[in-house]
Amino acid sequence: MKVSTRAWKRSGVLIAGAAVGFVGIGVCATPASAHTPTWTVTCSDVTVDLKAYSDKVTNTVTITVDGKDLLPTKEFGKEFHEELTLPEHSKEAQVRLIVKAGDGDRFSADETKTSPVCETESPAPSETPKPSDTPTPSDTPSETPKPSETPSESETPSSAAPAPETSTSPQGDLAETGSSSATPVIAGAAAAVVLAGGGILVATRKRRANG
Repeated sequence: MKVSTRAWKRSGVLIAGAAVGFVGIGVCATPASAHTPTWTVTCSDVTVDLKAYSDKVTNTVTITVDGKDLLPTKEFGKEFHEELTLPEHSKEAQVRLIVKAGDGDRFSADETKTSPVCETESPAPSETPKPSDTPTPSDTPSETPKPSETPSESETPSSAAPAPETSTSPQGDLAETGSSSATPVIAGAAAAVVLAGGGILVATRKRRANG
């Protein structure tokens, strides 16, 4: 009877010790999983969600971008929620989250994530004019004259008719043929000279006879 009683006591002690061990492990594991921070990084912003922290101690959070403060060190209690806009950057930026838990360094966090470059939208191509916008051949004015606008043959002067020829040579250059218009005048003058000479001769003879 004494042996069995001792065996039962030892079994009870072992069971109690195992139960206490499981409870202790559960108590220690719960805060570790609850203190895990959740945060995301995009090309334009950072979102931070910190939950189930101890509000009996002082907890702090800090966010930097390429070594510059985006969120200066800030205290929080049980929870912390924040969405921050990242500055514009032409190359990848390094975003760092630092969380310090007041109930132990094992619950703190120091993580770094990369923020990509935001893609810019390419300009839309210029619209080409539709075929209906271009003028058709029928809309353009005709540059060639119509048949009715050309002068008729009767209205244009004939260029084939020869111009009358004008004589530029003087009449004096022509050879005398005896049929010139000055012949009667010359004959009359000669007759007058002959008559005058005859009269003078007659008068002279009369004077001599009288003398």
